[in-house]
Amino acid sequence: MNDFCVTPQHLRFFETFGFLKFPGLFDVEVKDIEAAFEDVWVNSGKEHDHEERSLINQFAERNEYLSGLLDDSRVHGIVSAILGDDYNFSGSDGNYYVGDTPWHSDQLQKAPNQSVKIAFYLDTVTRDTGCLRVIPGSNHPGDNFAGLLDDVVPLSRQNRNEEVWGVHGSEIPAYAVESEPGDMLIFNHWTKHSSWGGSSARRMFTYNFEQHFPDELLPELRDKMGGYIQEGRKEIYESAVIRTASSERMKHLEQRLEVWAEMCN
Repeated sequence: MNDFCVTPQHLRFFETFGFLKFPGLFDVEVKDIEAAFEDVWVNSGKEHDHEERSLINQFAERNEYLSGLLDDSRVHGIVSAILGDDYNFSGSDGNYYVGDTPWHSDQLQKAPNQSVKIAFYLDTVTRDTGCLRVIPGSNHPGDNFAGLLDDVVPLSRQNRNEEVWGVHGSEIPAYAVESEPGDMLIFNHWTKHSSWGGSSARRMFTYNFEQHFPDELLPELRDKMGGYIQEGRKEIYESAVIRTASSERMKHLEQRLEVWAEMCN
């Protein structure tokens, strides 16, 4: 799709509210995306039991087609406009979601640099059937409103809504980002989000990106990657994403590859 353009209005909306939706942006490719999604699950040998969320980390990196979407101007264009041309690709995950997902953010406001997530929902999801819900404006570090939310809505996804506010999580004031297969969603990792009322097999996969770490913040990156080593991860990226990488894609892999090699030697 060569006519995709990131506008100043896109960027102002994202900066203000912490998310964006691009309806139908990948309508042409959606069948190929779905086939690649299912291929990764089959090759992983992992099955979804419909009882709880099933997750595969380093998901897109296992598949040449999904790795190739990192080079697509629709992905690269919006991420570079938000995070800068030297952003890092920080990984991906593939999911079968089950039921409700409590309120949380993917990183708290104290994180040193900005990061974002691109999400593709491969099933129709609405307000009452498990679509992404966001709290607009919860993405501003140092803001009093965002700070109050951080105090109540931690990374651990604890349900403190009724204890603190006296309402169920589904009643928290929020925007429902209803989605169809082929839509592309992007949101800031600081943005508080959840989903409610979903089925037992909602397909969704993500790409995650972060600002390049300047030298003074490299200890933060090492701490983050040290957690992967403790989890038993053998490589920072699966092979397909490196094997098929263009020189442009490698620019967005190299900082993490360098730090990983340093930490593993």
